Amino acid sequence: MNVSPRVKEILSWYEGENPGVKTNLARLLMHGKLGGTGKLVILPVDQGYEHGPARSFQPNPAAYDPHYLYQLAIDAGLSAYAAPLGSLEQGADSFAGEVPLILKVNSANSLATGVPDQAVTASVDDALRLGCVGIGFTMYPGSDQCFAMQEELREMTREAKAKGLMTVVWSYPRGGAVTKSGETALDIVAYAAHMAALMGATIIKVKPPKAGVDLKAAEKAYETVKQDTLAERIAHVMQCAYAGKRIVVFSGGDAKDADSLLKEIGEINAGGGFGSIVGRNSFQRSHDDAVDLLGKIIDIYKG
Repeated sequence: MNVSPRVKEILSWYEGENPGVKTNLARLLMHGKLGGTGKLVILPVDQGYEHGPARSFQPNPAAYDPHYLYQLAIDAGLSAYAAPLGSLEQGADSFAGEVPLILKVNSANSLATGVPDQAVTASVDDALRLGCVGIGFTMYPGSDQCFAMQEELREMTREAKAKGLMTVVWSYPRGGAVTKSGETALDIVAYAAHMAALMGATIIKVKPPKAGVDLKAAEKAYETVKQDTLAERIAHVMQCAYAGKRIVVFSGGDAKDADSLLKEIGEINAGGGFGSIVGRNSFQRSHDDAVDLLGKIIDIYKG
């Protein structure tokens, strides 16, 4: 694997990381159709936990089979495939070495109520056994359980990095001082990205931010922050991730029409975002439609 100059530059930002972590980050950044560009498009399929199987896969029943999801990530030339333990196990041998894997190690579900939280459902050793490049972990800044989640993440990050694996942090604020409508406000998303960077995340995943400030104490600070366009808001999120020296990727969100998704991704790219994690907007479409759409997304990030 010849590492591109752009990827070498990105690796240089991760001071203090050991060669194992940097090697796995390079594996990720050099794979697929975006290999070497410093950009990423990742297929995440943890929605079975979060929303249930029928809500996730019935729009395209082929996606009930984990082998289909592996093959989709491979056929589309994606950077990686991220999923919970059982889904990765069902295919890790058949597709060994064909696409970088990220093991999602905690999950919530729609049957539970109460304070936003997630259960740890897999281990760093599981990720090593399956040949993953890293682990994925969700934290909920603002939740009454956020401090316990941060402590879980601290321990899993310490173990993962000691064993040469990256950490990918889904940072999704909710609860506490965050209003429901404010979960994707610019100040809250930027805060979430910064908090993940402070936790030592190799890659940070947040939602595309909308204009506005949710935290009253932050209103004055945001008087000079440009936020009229999504590209301007993305640029601010990147600024909050160590002045753009951390990889931040943005979720694709709920299923939407292709034109709306591609327009949004164009703005993410224009704002300096490192890429997208596209789940329901890919695997809920037919295989050919998904590969076509993902190809257009890749072309935007190449452009």
